[in-house]
Amino acid sequence: MHFRGIGTATPATRYTQQQCLAAFRASGWYGRLDAHAHLVAGTVLQHDNGIDARWLALDSIDEAFTIEPDVLARRFLAHAPALAAQAARNALVDAALAPGDIGAVVVSTCTGYLCPGLSGYVVERLGLRADVQALDLVGQGCAAALPNLRLCRSLLAGEACEHVLSVCVEVSSAAMYLDNDPGVLVSACLFGDGAGAAVVSRQAGRGGRRIEWTDATSLIDPARRSALMFEQRDGMLRNILTRAVPVMAARYAQHVLGEVLGRAGLDRTDVSTWIMHPGGRDVLVELVRQLDLSAADLRYSTAVLREYGNLSSASVYFVLAAALADAAPSGWWWLSSFGAGFACHGALLRVEH
Repeated sequence: MHFRGIGTATPATRYTQQQCLAAFRASGWYGRLDAHAHLVAGTVLQHDNGIDARWLALDSIDEAFTIEPDVLARRFLAHAPALAAQAARNALVDAALAPGDIGAVVVSTCTGYLCPGLSGYVVERLGLRADVQALDLVGQGCAAALPNLRLCRSLLAGEACEHVLSVCVEVSSAAMYLDNDPGVLVSACLFGDGAGAAVVSRQAGRGGRRIEWTDATSLIDPARRSALMFEQRDGMLRNILTRAVPVMAARYAQHVLGEVLGRAGLDRTDVSTWIMHPGGRDVLVELVRQLDLSAADLRYSTAVLREYGNLSSASVYFVLAAALADAAPSGWWWLSSFGAGFACHGALLRVEH
């Protein structure tokens, strides 16, 4: 499987963390939460937590504090199809392919639910063929991009498709929840809205960089499911985020990396470029420590986190796009995502000019 094109999309409006803090303090929610909640939100939004701004599907940041099931559902319906289609359209342009060339589309999300699923909206908005295979994956959280791409690879291997469109879209502002739990508050201060897409093909394109998916593996530990997950409460999604996540994510990422590199007869020093899910500042710190990396190794993940926040499943497409835009060195690249489940996935890419 070869990557032929990458595309990303965000809502129109960018909000700084300082703007978010000011809006929180002016909202009715501020008086409903306790002093410790004020401290947690103020610390995350006011101090350097690795995020300067987030792009949110809100005309005004004040809209974030209308937390009602119907409002959030309408927000997801209004923005998830549009963001998914725009990222996919950008990926098609990057791949120099037409909508009619796509034989299958796989769409992942965890921040909302539609039936018929998002894939049908992407088919409609892009004008894909009526016989395209349209598949929806839900509930895989921040880790979803890699399972999505592994399904794309299986579709290509079956020779039913020449080109497959992979899309991950998250409207985190449609999964907003507030209470006094520190994990809930950190989540509200961490996640942004956006979509990422890739066109993957059986053969490499002509010209430009050749990006080949060579091997991959996954690790899923249901016993740690409660460390990071959504639950349903009051008719809405409520994110559970625990202190164990950064260390756990890095430990599993190390295991997945070692397994794939071992099969390839490589070691960590053979990897020239790291495309890691930017789950948060503490996650990146633990990845540096446990994988024996430098801060510079994770510069693309760090830059995406700072400008967009955690985009959940869409994040790694933004990191990959950043590395390509910077003409990162060719050679072996490592692509990894992790999240709810608890799940961790990794793929070894061979990149050539």
